[in-house]
Amino acid sequence: MTEERLQKVLAAAGVASRRACEELITAGRVRVDGEVVTKLGTKVNAQSAAIAVDGKPVRLAQSNVYYRIYKPRGILSDIGGDSRGRRTVAELLPPGVGRVFPVGRLDLDSEGLVLLTDDGELAHRLTHPRYEHPKTYFVLSARRPTAEALVRLRNGIELESGRTAPARVEVAEHLPAGLVLDKGTPEQAPSGAQDRKSPLSDKGVWLRIVLREGKKRQIRHMASAVGIQLRRLIRWSIGPLTLDGLQAGMARPLTPGEVYALQNMVESKRRKTKPGTQARQARQTRRPLNPSRSRRR
Repeated sequence: MTEERLQKVLAAAGVASRRACEELITAGRVRVDGEVVTKLGTKVNAQSAAIAVDGKPVRLAQSNVYYRIYKPRGILSDIGGDSRGRRTVAELLPPGVGRVFPVGRLDLDSEGLVLLTDDGELAHRLTHPRYEHPKTYFVLSARRPTAEALVRLRNGIELESGRTAPARVEVAEHLPAGLVLDKGTPEQAPSGAQDRKSPLSDKGVWLRIVLREGKKRQIRHMASAVGIQLRRLIRWSIGPLTLDGLQAGMARPLTPGEVYALQNMVESKRRKTKPGTQARQARQTRRPLNPSRSRRR
């Protein structure tokens, strides 16, 4: 089990906010294995450490399961139902993991981050369009898109499923240091999928796209609408969660700090999204963007 900062472990256990937990530590109110800890940044193993606040034991055991997975191309992100003999991300989990479901599905030919959990409340808030959580993708185009194509993608594209919300789209000067590109192996492809047995290409122009919605096959439809030929589509992040430290086909449980970061993100969005403001927000997301201005998304 990876060690985490004590204040993060306390916050993930629901003791208080991380800042309030820092104040508890510096005030000498927290004990770890019977010893008072006052130094911020102290790391503990949440599964083995005995932690108490004001003499009361803190229950650190997680009742929910959270895994991040680097889904390779050719593997289904759906779990359950008829897979028609194709491999699913469930096969990438270690033995003994109970029933989980994917948060943020990817189509068969896409790669990247998929979150698997049994936490239904967190999954709902991460996927519901009302909360507009950012998801970052790196997309490989066969050639550099025109300036007009980039502007159209930023402003929104009219699709059969409706107009897409404005997105952050830019030519990527480099890929994240923690992104290990999948080279493609025959073992990752389902039987009969000969086209997926060839090495994956990394030649072309990479685009970085940040979406705050999740229409089905949205990026592929957007790219097709502006004449972009996609060679690869990789999801790098869902909110604060990234592929960093993972290679294709790997699965790792979330640390208490990562769980806290996700929960903190959805809680802050919930507080900011007040009843009666959804219609106004929907109108605002459809206003054309000025491509010469940089806006936070």
